[in-house]
Amino acid sequence: MSKFDEIRYFYDQEVNERLQSIARDPMMKAFMNFTFPDTDEQVWLEQFKNVHSISDFQHQFVAYAVRQILAKSSDGLTTSGFDKLDKNSSYLFISNHRDIVLDTSLLNLVLLEGGYVMTASAIGDNLVRKNFLNVLAKLNRNFLVQRGLPLREQLTSSQTMSEYIKELLLQENRSVWIAQREGRTKNGNDSTQQGVLKMLAMASGDQSLTDYFKTLKIVPVSISYEYDPTDSLKMPQLLAQHRDEEYIKGKNEDFTNIISGILGQKKRIHLHAGDVLDKELDEIAATIDNKNKQLQAIAQVIDRSIISNYKLWPTKYIAYDLLHNTNTYASEYTEQEKQLFVRRLEMRIDPSDPVSREYFLAMYANPLVNKLKLEEESEN
Repeated sequence: MSKFDEIRYFYDQEVNERLQSIARDPMMKAFMNFTFPDTDEQVWLEQFKNVHSISDFQHQFVAYAVRQILAKSSDGLTTSGFDKLDKNSSYLFISNHRDIVLDTSLLNLVLLEGGYVMTASAIGDNLVRKNFLNVLAKLNRNFLVQRGLPLREQLTSSQTMSEYIKELLLQENRSVWIAQREGRTKNGNDSTQQGVLKMLAMASGDQSLTDYFKTLKIVPVSISYEYDPTDSLKMPQLLAQHRDEEYIKGKNEDFTNIISGILGQKKRIHLHAGDVLDKELDEIAATIDNKNKQLQAIAQVIDRSIISNYKLWPTKYIAYDLLHNTNTYASEYTEQEKQLFVRRLEMRIDPSDPVSREYFLAMYANPLVNKLKLEEESEN
């Protein structure tokens, strides 16, 4: 048994058998009816017999599904920064995290259509408890982050994952996607958790932290949705935190979030690939000795890239003005855009509850607030 067996995605020789094992699952039928609405079930069941690798599955089915999602629930996807990447090189993409499935699916569509190395992507095992989702995730090159383990087992699991990511990037020339934090950002404040970087560093061996991170070729990615299709679903957790209450997830909450993220209206979406971390790591190595402080500084570099390259759609400016009862950014949006956003607010929360209103608006306004802070810091 490979030491990565508990977390790895499928080897190509396993793909056909695993795909056939879920081919007649009702959820597969729903997935395929969404992707190919005018195609008879027997047609794609027959096509499945010829799928013998993850690449086959992604090219012939997953890419079509993601394009359908964009066609049915968005006003299009734009990108920037990817032209600076080498098409034959693997990268460690670290991105802000807003949507369970879409963040990585959209990135991989961009990579596929641009001829770049596609990613293996980290996904929490709590999100794929259902057998169908587990198999589908591994058919799409997802590897599992094991959640909720006792401390000692958590350390072992983190070490294994760190070594797996290293092997993918450096031995197999496979790009890797990982979120900058555990779980999605609920309040619009995108920040990198040091624990994520600490896990990545566990496989550094004898190399210094900064030298090792240079070999991983870290690319910060900013993903910006004009509308968050799961905005109202994030509210109960934010309100529980506001009341200092423990938040307990509902039984099918993750699945509801996945479906809402896929089908909910997003309007425009933008993905930006930042510069590969390089000279910043040299500067950190030259000025900071303490490893924890180095990790903190690297997290700040990633944050600066993600925040500064975040595309500020009109919804961010509208939310800021509504939150602060001002017209400061009125030139950034039309009256119609404002009315649409206000209508959305009124439909998705109780607008007469000032706390709910504040948290909903802050969720949209915070990327702007954080960008303003960043600009202020760079001027001082």
